[in-house]
Amino acid sequence: MQQTVLTVRPAEAKQIEATYRVVRRSVDARQRDIKVNLTILADDKGNLVPQEAPVPLYEPPHFIDVTNKEAPQACIVGAGPAGLFAALTLLEHGIKPIIFERGKPVSERKKDIALLNRNVAFNPESNYCFGEGGAGTFSDGKLFSRSKKRGNMQRVMEFFHYFGAQDTILYEAHAHIGSDKLPRIIQNIRECILAHGGEIYFNELFNEAQLARFSKIPTILAIGHSAHDTYRMLDSLGVAMEAKGFAMGVRAEHPQELINNLFYHHAPQEEIKILGNASYSLVTQVNGHGVYSFCMCPGGHIVPAGSSEDGCVVNGMSSSHRNSPFANSGIVVELHPGGLPMQALDYQEDYERLAKLHGGNGAQAPAQRLRDFVEGKNSAILPDCSYLPGIIPSRLDQWLPEPIRTGLQQGFKDFDRKMHGFLTNEAVIVGVESRSSSPVRILRDPQTMQSLSHTNLYPCGEGAGYAGGITSSALDGINAALKIADLYGK
Repeated sequence: MQQTVLTVRPAEAKQIEATYRVVRRSVDARQRDIKVNLTILADDKGNLVPQEAPVPLYEPPHFIDVTNKEAPQACIVGAGPAGLFAALTLLEHGIKPIIFERGKPVSERKKDIALLNRNVAFNPESNYCFGEGGAGTFSDGKLFSRSKKRGNMQRVMEFFHYFGAQDTILYEAHAHIGSDKLPRIIQNIRECILAHGGEIYFNELFNEAQLARFSKIPTILAIGHSAHDTYRMLDSLGVAMEAKGFAMGVRAEHPQELINNLFYHHAPQEEIKILGNASYSLVTQVNGHGVYSFCMCPGGHIVPAGSSEDGCVVNGMSSSHRNSPFANSGIVVELHPGGLPMQALDYQEDYERLAKLHGGNGAQAPAQRLRDFVEGKNSAILPDCSYLPGIIPSRLDQWLPEPIRTGLQQGFKDFDRKMHGFLTNEAVIVGVESRSSSPVRILRDPQTMQSLSHTNLYPCGEGAGYAGGITSSALDGINAALKIADLYGK
């Protein structure tokens, strides 16, 4: 088999995708004449392979039954993408995974999130951060990573597809599952792990006793970037850590129609319907700090994403259809505060408490019109917003700390030069976006992936400071599991 690359108009791309086996798709909207780049599978004679051809999409995974008491074991702390993909990889090598998750199963977690969205109740152990599937389950499920050196990215997509994701994730340049589809996929992964002899325990917070208990077997630490209490516990036990650079800012929301017109150069609606709601990726430099868009959610919603009641944190998500009238993205400023690891956590938590102070009841978030923020004006009336708990007017331009405030204000001006019309009072910023990455890195040996201070401990994923999203976390979990397989000679 070989591949053929075609560059076509959107309507033609739609027809080709329905007829032939596409292995890669991306949109080029840099010019007014929008093109779609398609990579099509072809046979040895150059003939395009039809959709219905009996050509396997990929080699399906083979999981080994580990119910045998003699099977080697490994512990996994956390059932996010790093933990779950580590478990699947262990099963491929005949190693029994034993998973401990502080939150609830995904079906029960849904109920707690529904209460949070209605601003009725907050469960510190079951929310957008904690629970089966990790933070990505209910905050969009974008499968994209800028890193090309972490491992087999395509294998991550294949795992997701095997457990129920749509075919498009195998070839879209910026693949996306959707928060409406991910819970069922996560449940399918859990059922597979259990069916092959793995064990999963929910409502189990990792503590000092568990660390001692599992010190004799390999333990993958995949706690997620919001497990601040676990970080502090590990620090008290002398687990090697360091403060690392991270980013914080706000979430900006525009009408999706406005973003479509800016990105697609006012293309006809029939073309936009084929292409799908537009997303953007923006970056600039302000006073030595990177300012960039993060986790952009076309046709999405802003959601409450804190892990404690004394802070206000927001994030974004979208369903598989991406069909809400809003487009939102984190707009964040790179920070390098230095100091000790726990001081970095304090810095992040202080920012979240400040947002809570300027917010409203429960999960209500402070907000300001975008141009008002840049020009230092009061927003007496706010536009419609997707954030279900509600937003209230606040002068973010007065209370956001330096260098976040000035970085954002200049950053929005720079973005408007790249997408003229981006800086508008039709848009609103909502505070605060503070969990784009962990401010702490749990140190590990680059060769063995074991903790520098604790034998048999394998820190990985976003929570260890080595990943920045679903796919990179999943890959890091896979790599940690492969190191354990080597340890066992598997």
